[in-house]
Amino acid sequence: MKDVLTANPWFPYHKENRQARLNLFCFPYAGGGALIYRNWSRNLPTTVAVQAVQLPGRGNRIQAEPFTNMTALVPATADALFPYLDQPFAFFGHSMGARISFELARYLRRNNGPRPEALFVSGGRAPQVPDDDDDPIRYNLPEPEFIEELRRLNGTPPEVLEHPELLQLMIPLLRADFSVVETYEYLTEPPLNCPIFAFGGLQDIDVTRAHIEAWREQTTGHFWMRMFEGDHFFFRTCETDLLRIIGQKLHQLGAAGI
Repeated sequence: MKDVLTANPWFPYHKENRQARLNLFCFPYAGGGALIYRNWSRNLPTTVAVQAVQLPGRGNRIQAEPFTNMTALVPATADALFPYLDQPFAFFGHSMGARISFELARYLRRNNGPRPEALFVSGGRAPQVPDDDDDPIRYNLPEPEFIEELRRLNGTPPEVLEHPELLQLMIPLLRADFSVVETYEYLTEPPLNCPIFAFGGLQDIDVTRAHIEAWREQTTGHFWMRMFEGDHFFFRTCETDLLRIIGQKLHQLGAAGI
């Protein structure tokens, strides 16, 4: 696979891998960045190249304005990825990243682009599942209440929450990402035809087994789900098992000779 991702700010942790036959593009949860996927390649087959996507407003792109809605985010991300989709690829996304990867796959289909070999969605409700009536709109909460929501969700590192200056740097990004999620509007389209593999946490108080299983409606291809011990961020504590399953599923698909 030609090494065309080096020095691209969208892929800050890219490493050349001449054995790779498939790119696995990974999208973060709200407030997260490419760093969370930096070491994933250690537990995946060498034929899989992990491409951790760095969205604007975080990490090496902290000076870039973050997106606040899915309508703008998806086309811009597609433009950034498109030159590198001439090889087989799959998408993985957790929470907000699951929704991004899904909408990106649909955007590519609408524009006659290449299709992913598979979609791996983690910790996110199926897009057609409406929010609960009592779900709060978080992105525009007053700051004390917003910070309290961050604590409740348990996704922001304690060292950030307990460091006022660092927290102040993160709040604009977190509000932007929450806006992406909370202003999202699902539009009905035909199901995708690629396999969808869906993962959830058994103790996740916001995303239930039913929310995960509802992803079945979004593909005419193979669907498979697995629930892990843990809360919304189970994919951290269960990372080894999760990556083993992703590698196995790609192998079973025969994706790019894996």
